[in-house]
Amino acid sequence: MENIKKVHFIAIGGSIMHNLAVNLKNDGYQVTGSDDTFFEPSKSTLRENELLPEKEGWYPEKLSSDIDAVILGMHAKKDNPELLKAKELNIPIYSFPEFIYERSKNKQRIVIAGSHGKTTITSMIMHVLNKLGKPFDYLVGAKVDGFDLMVKLSDAPLIIIEGDEYSTSALDNTPKFLHYHHHIALISGIEWDHVNIYPDRDNYVAQFDKLADQTPKAGSLVFNEDDNLVSVIGNKEREDVVRVPYTTPDHYVKDGKTYLKTEFGDIELGVFGIHNLQNIAGAKAVLSRISVQDKEFYDAIGSFTGASKRMELVGYSTNGAVYKDYAHAPSKIEATTKALKNQYPDRKLIACMELHTYSSLSKDFLKEYKGKLKSADEKLVYFNPKAIAIKGLDDLNPEEVKQAFNDDEIKVFKDSGELKSYLEELDLGNTNLLMMSSGNFDGINIDNLSEKLL
Repeated sequence: MENIKKVHFIAIGGSIMHNLAVNLKNDGYQVTGSDDTFFEPSKSTLRENELLPEKEGWYPEKLSSDIDAVILGMHAKKDNPELLKAKELNIPIYSFPEFIYERSKNKQRIVIAGSHGKTTITSMIMHVLNKLGKPFDYLVGAKVDGFDLMVKLSDAPLIIIEGDEYSTSALDNTPKFLHYHHHIALISGIEWDHVNIYPDRDNYVAQFDKLADQTPKAGSLVFNEDDNLVSVIGNKEREDVVRVPYTTPDHYVKDGKTYLKTEFGDIELGVFGIHNLQNIAGAKAVLSRISVQDKEFYDAIGSFTGASKRMELVGYSTNGAVYKDYAHAPSKIEATTKALKNQYPDRKLIACMELHTYSSLSKDFLKEYKGKLKSADEKLVYFNPKAIAIKGLDDLNPEEVKQAFNDDEIKVFKDSGELKSYLEELDLGNTNLLMMSSGNFDGINIDNLSEKLL
């Protein structure tokens, strides 16, 4: 990789792609890129770093034989004209996971995987290491307080990688996390997702088994023993692999705060919910493998307040609040609503979620959401019929959504303007509003909504 200094990004607007592009530019690389559309915050970040292309679209004339490498984003298709030109010119082509690995071959590699929790656990580990002043590189799927970018590649001896099970690129169906060749891996939880890639549950679960089997001799596999599927994979015999199970730690909730019970005393946490408590246990287990002492961990973790859009407090008043969360998978929807209700049992909880991913908009998968909003006092579900058409799926109607959730009380919206109007009329007296989506409710600004309501 020492000879690579001029790099072109195909689909530079992706969340990891644009962060990697900025990191490489800051490291002295010559960086160019293209994409057919740009969204915030990548558009502003690229502009601020003088990396935003003059025009949207694909321009094969940008490719020439003096480019050392092309980094291919998963948004680009097989027939992308820039990709075809790169092949014609025999320019080395890397997906971003392949590039990250090539740059990290001489580092200790820690990969955090799971259907849910991987961003938060990665962020927790980053937070603790940062507090301790230890040098490390990272790749994480959300903005984390104290870090300018979502990717850092340097000469640090260690890298923490959020490992995604989604396919790598148009040229490679391998799950991204298998490209990193970990020394230590963590699996937080498994719940069938990405039905456009993994058509059945067994096929999906098998990818995590492959990750575990990839653990090298003298490597470590950290796993959530409270998750039945993970426990089966984690407890499987693997030669010379250290198995490190973790479970929900002792804790209690008092006056809207969660406290962790430790041998060093009770620690007030900045996050809450069973999943987050399990995430803390997982982060602690990983850090113990790289010689972080328990006392050091506990001294640092209390100040962790979460990654962006992971149970993020948007606004609050004396008796109400607005939260936003990336939750979209069934188990995460259930856990997030339950966590907020348990944290504030005396407040009404209004939970609003968007069906946005391919899986959630698929009629065959939608039944997985049965009962998942039961912890909420008022339930709102939004989907955009145009998104369904773009994904080539069968039309949905509100009654089918209610039937899938097994809840006739759910209010279903198909127009973001109507949803926005409804939300703006809510009374948040003694009430929490939870907005859950991996999208953006087609343009609803949750920060502005919070200001209006509170």
